[in-house]
Amino acid sequence: MSPGRPAGPPPDGGPAGVEEAVARSGPQFVVVTGMSGAGRSQAIHTFEDFGYFCIDNLPPAFIRQMVELTSLPGSKIRRVAVACDVRGREFFDQLSGELQALEEGGVEFHLLYLEADDETLVRRFKETRRRHPLEEAGSIVDAIAAEREALAEIRGRSGVVIDTSEMRPSDLREAIRDEFFSGNLRATLSVTVSSFGFKYGLPIDADIVMDVRFLPNPYYDPDLRPLTGTEEPVREYVLSRGETKTFLDRWFALLDALMPGYLAEGKTHLSIAMGCTGGMHRSVCLAEETASHLRRKGFRVSVSHRDIGKDRLAR
Repeated sequence: MSPGRPAGPPPDGGPAGVEEAVARSGPQFVVVTGMSGAGRSQAIHTFEDFGYFCIDNLPPAFIRQMVELTSLPGSKIRRVAVACDVRGREFFDQLSGELQALEEGGVEFHLLYLEADDETLVRRFKETRRRHPLEEAGSIVDAIAAEREALAEIRGRSGVVIDTSEMRPSDLREAIRDEFFSGNLRATLSVTVSSFGFKYGLPIDADIVMDVRFLPNPYYDPDLRPLTGTEEPVREYVLSRGETKTFLDRWFALLDALMPGYLAEGKTHLSIAMGCTGGMHRSVCLAEETASHLRRKGFRVSVSHRDIGKDRLAR
């Protein structure tokens, strides 16, 4: 086992490299544990945003079953993160035993332990008005002390320990990203590039909208009108124009300047929408070009064409 091991090297930038990078951009199996109130649920939400199959408050007895899911033939679950807490002595014994069994079985996993100082934990429980899981008898301070003592062995074997006392949720998210995904941050950002027609309305979920209606329109060529921006005659018409070449040079330069900022912010999904009048020719072609450019830069990209057939249906 190599807990806390950094992610592998970045990919070569091509589509195959991106696919490999997604597989190695973080550990395959992560167990999140630590002090109640230290941010376990927030950590699980972070891994979920990075594409993990996640379960919060998983009884430790089921850990090995979750590991097996990643190796089943045909399973699409490849990366799993689970959060386990200590609600009693029996849970602590189970968690320690399950981790020992994984080690003895040669299963590689990463153990993330979250902690915070007593004052912070007390304040968080009071603010949320939630009850500490060990607060059956005595004060919350006694419960925190009992939990800290019970988790001492688990903390000692953890590859990554994060103290969240002075952290906001966004700080914890960034700490997890830096600890587990710093080898290839680009694989943690999923980009959707879409085309649309302004006549059918703006997409409501777009982060960036680019209007390409200023470019010459293939719609006015009778031979090109029934075709789409995915077909070579339309692509040749659009991409051969000097206005398009100038636009793409500057558009790609803008994206190259923007993307590092989105990565630094910890964004996990970015939606880029390219719009023309009907969403059938120019925007389709340029959405495909934009997606290709971002793939060459090492990003995971999917493409959709919202309105590509609507003009045909309208005629």
